[in-house]
Amino acid sequence: MTIAHRVILKGGKVLAFGGTEAAISDVSIEGGRIGPVGAVDPRPGDTVIDVSGAIVLPALSDIHTHIYWGATSLGVKPEIVAHRSGTGVFVDAGSAGAGNFVGLRAFVFDPSPFHTYAFLNVSFPGIFGFSKRVMVGECCDIRLADPDACIDAALAHPDKVVGIKVRAGRKAAGDNGARALEIALDVAERVKLPVMCHVDLDPPSIDDVLRVLRKGDIITHCCRPDPNAATVNGHVIESAWQARERGVHFDIGHGMGGFSFKVCREMLAEGFVPDLISSDIHTLSVDGPAFDLLTTINKLIALGVDPTTALACGSANPTTVIGHPELGRIAVGDEANIAVLKWRDEPWVFHDASGEALSVERRLVCERLIVRGQEITLEGESQPLPGQSS
Repeated sequence: MTIAHRVILKGGKVLAFGGTEAAISDVSIEGGRIGPVGAVDPRPGDTVIDVSGAIVLPALSDIHTHIYWGATSLGVKPEIVAHRSGTGVFVDAGSAGAGNFVGLRAFVFDPSPFHTYAFLNVSFPGIFGFSKRVMVGECCDIRLADPDACIDAALAHPDKVVGIKVRAGRKAAGDNGARALEIALDVAERVKLPVMCHVDLDPPSIDDVLRVLRKGDIITHCCRPDPNAATVNGHVIESAWQARERGVHFDIGHGMGGFSFKVCREMLAEGFVPDLISSDIHTLSVDGPAFDLLTTINKLIALGVDPTTALACGSANPTTVIGHPELGRIAVGDEANIAVLKWRDEPWVFHDASGEALSVERRLVCERLIVRGQEITLEGESQPLPGQSS
């Protein structure tokens, strides 16, 4: 009888999530799937990787990215940030609409070594005019928000479309933000999916947006700076508390302008911790100030969020929201999607979207990333794990 060789990640602090308590443990991988977890004794031929002192957890899930590279002006390649951020799940947040989603799927999603999903933009062309020189909002002409086309596209790709995206602020929709949000909510209701709503400058106000979002919907850029912030005079606005009570999810969505240390501190001071942490990486944020998901998680930790809570906001929580909880846990029999993170002791300075600096003495870095049972290299390429054949 042939004995399959395993890879054993030995001695790390395992955040398995899925109802399992954190513990110093071993995690075995066999045939691309999670084997025994606990005290795992190596067998002849097993590859043992010492991860003592590291955190072993599900590969991170970035619920707000823009990865339609080459076809939209804001798209970036997920390969450039995957390893450095420990990210194995990329959710594109509205780069594509009904008119070009097939291209996003065929040219980006299908060949990708990562798990990829999308919030489909309610605007037919998606985000088409986004660069340093050109900024044309996709809902500035409300004729582009075609509900029937959006519904047809969402229903045609149920395995990839996990929600409907609308950018309801003045920059993205002119004076049409409230109407665009109304259309998006109607579409989402008809296809039984959540809405992810972007806010920037009013109209509509963040208060107006929060009052109409439903249970399961997401407000992204929830810690955006003034004006149109979720805090007034240092306190969380009442509509935010009411929305949270209804089950609306609050997402960081850092990007180039969506995250303020000041607003986040004010929210945290009142016990209002975001549900989701995401990078909103695109061409104008991937080289700063956002950089990637792990950098954004590090910023929340630096502001006082418990590390385990912050890591859940970038792994277990988003995968539950998109309907794929199996990607946000480590459980026997599941596909191996794992990040190995370590604390690096070194002075570092983080910046928010307003330019405020925050100095730290340590930060989490990614040591190893495994997606679909394959190792992801620093260059973003997929290869067999040590001791495993392809």
